[in-house]
Amino acid sequence: MNLRQIIDSLQQDHQFRNNLTTWHTIPAKEPQMADFPSGVDSKLVDSFARRGIHQLYSHQANAIESVLNDENICVVTPTASGKTMCYNVPVLNQLIKNPNARALYLFPTKALSQDQVHELKSIVDDLEVKIGTYTFDGDTPASARKAVRNAGHIVVTNPDMLHAGILPHHTIWIRLFENLEYVVIDELHHYRGVFGSHLANIIRRLKRICAFYGSDPKFICCSATIANPKELAEKVVAAPVKLVDNNGAPQGERHFLFYNPPVINEELGIRKSAVKEVSRLTTHFLSKDVQSIVFARSRLRVEILTTYLKDALKKVGKSAELIKGYRGGYLPTERRAIEQGLRKGEIMSVVSTNALELGIDIGSLDVCIMTGYAGNIASTWQQAGRAGRRSNTALVILVASSAPLDQYIISHPEYFFEQTPENATIDPNNLSIMTSHIKCAAFELPFMDEESFGLDHASTQEILHFLEEHRVIRHVRNKWHWSADTYPAEEVSLRTAAPGNVVILDTSDNGRVIGEIDIFAAPTEVYENAIYIHQSEQYTIDRLDLEDRKAYARPVETDYYTDAQIKVDLKVLDTFRDSPIGHAQIASGELSVTWLPTMYKKIKFGTHENVGWGEIHLPETTMHTASYWLEYEEDCGEDMGLGKEELGAALNALAHTLHQVAPVQIMCDLSDIRAQANLKSPFSSKPTIYLYETYPGGVGFSDKLFTHHERLLESAISLLTDCGCKEGCPSCIGSALEGGTSGKNGAVQLAQLALANAVE
Repeated sequence: MNLRQIIDSLQQDHQFRNNLTTWHTIPAKEPQMADFPSGVDSKLVDSFARRGIHQLYSHQANAIESVLNDENICVVTPTASGKTMCYNVPVLNQLIKNPNARALYLFPTKALSQDQVHELKSIVDDLEVKIGTYTFDGDTPASARKAVRNAGHIVVTNPDMLHAGILPHHTIWIRLFENLEYVVIDELHHYRGVFGSHLANIIRRLKRICAFYGSDPKFICCSATIANPKELAEKVVAAPVKLVDNNGAPQGERHFLFYNPPVINEELGIRKSAVKEVSRLTTHFLSKDVQSIVFARSRLRVEILTTYLKDALKKVGKSAELIKGYRGGYLPTERRAIEQGLRKGEIMSVVSTNALELGIDIGSLDVCIMTGYAGNIASTWQQAGRAGRRSNTALVILVASSAPLDQYIISHPEYFFEQTPENATIDPNNLSIMTSHIKCAAFELPFMDEESFGLDHASTQEILHFLEEHRVIRHVRNKWHWSADTYPAEEVSLRTAAPGNVVILDTSDNGRVIGEIDIFAAPTEVYENAIYIHQSEQYTIDRLDLEDRKAYARPVETDYYTDAQIKVDLKVLDTFRDSPIGHAQIASGELSVTWLPTMYKKIKFGTHENVGWGEIHLPETTMHTASYWLEYEEDCGEDMGLGKEELGAALNALAHTLHQVAPVQIMCDLSDIRAQANLKSPFSSKPTIYLYETYPGGVGFSDKLFTHHERLLESAISLLTDCGCKEGCPSCIGSALEGGTSGKNGAVQLAQLALANAVE
């Protein structure tokens, strides 16, 4: 049965359609073509003609023309619209004209780097021009690294390797830095929050080294659709950027369905499990031999879904090898094999975290199913774009979980389809992040007295004086020299709050490495007695050694998985700004956050019921971060007719709801911020709700929450009042423990109280 027939059958299935909140059809789109710009070498034009490409899409021609005119650009078009041509053509064109020229390609993942090099090499081979194209990352053998440095005209790498493996060793990369003409930054939208703030500082270091060697490269950025691509690109590259967004690529018909699992307990507002519904839908498509990709929001959920699907396939007499999980923590060889299996059609369905959201070539898939909302509009469109990449008809189904954020989106399809995607937020001047990179920059080249790094001259000098006091640099005449024995880049992790990963070892197989996890997440995922799942195989963690960064595991067979709980204490250190709103006060500032993993729950596969618990014995962790908070008067409970317990329940319920709707407003992941309600804040003794960032120093989300406070509260009220439950449920205020029986109504009252002046 082909996809068109399956879509027709779904349209006739009344039971299926009863659970849809929208069936949105995006019509097919014809291409808009343009000729190659006159500045493109005829060799290149002829080479593409031999590959069947005689013309460009309009956005490709516009982008290439702009680069040839020496402009920095940012190309913003949907998935599979041929963005690679926008940078490959001008780069190859320059290398044909000037064999000494160099280009640096940055991709957020090693998998994407490998994928792009494969495509680029096939073009270069056809050109019959000597252009060395090499990947330089952690997997590059030591024996090949010298050849890359000497013969690499195009060096393809990732920000991590540029940060730790190239910039600190610029003296052996002189040929690259003296002749660097283009820097390509693909998947720019991926660099938001912490990662984007780090990248902006790495580019500052790159430009500093280029200036030392006398080069001034142009930047070519590519991004999926976000609200502020030009602003983000200019923050990252610290230079004016031209936006190219006139998409001329064709697109097949796309059916986008919002599916809300049926309610199984109306009183409690509990819906059928999204994981089970996704498993059922995916099995249906597999039975029709339709290739699909399934997205899940966490590593654990990927493994649970993979387990369910393998079991379902065995029951219908098909090989369980047709299903594979795909996520961070798998070894590179394992991930490459899965990508190849998808391209060849040997794997019929892959269950992935957002690791496959990026443009890795995994062939032409027909169906994309999302287990819950991806967290923001841009990521959701990226995931949807993984189906129908060859201009064919595509079917995309978003299956909502009971989480409040999912229920808000599924009940407001117009928000998703009619609103522009969110703004990407970065803060290159986050003190913690920037200071780390000033250390790295000082290691690479001494700072001059008159030099500035991101901030103004006086602020840069202040940080340098601070580092001198801590004896890592010293001032001699008019220069600041690195003087510590340490290698600073090793101490800076670009994606997590702490450097390095914890490796997970199988003690039953001579300590074989079965996966890895960042050290920040390890205490809540691989604590002693946790169940760790890898490709649906279960392991129990016998010991976590944070000092040695190793978790020791052994295979087990259980009918449950584990979920950690943490205890958090907050202390306000400084208030940056505050403002009255309604009958409340909002503020943003600096917090000290201390958290401690205390216990874990055992949750049964299939029914998801709690079947036990255990204690976690790990030390507490403290960090300073940024926060937004909402503060009420001490007597607000009396004014609302709520007792102390009822007010506590209302605060918990509103905190949970605000946490769920915040990512919709500020383009962050749920894990980027946390929420906590205090009936009596230790700072002010007033009822307070805190939304704080999970990275030291914060990366700008708190400021955005402060700016968007009215929209944030309005979204919370909308979610609470639109939910059909009476007293609060998992779809609006979370669990009954968080909200109590009066939580929902109290949360609405609190939100309205804070909006009183704005509403009047």
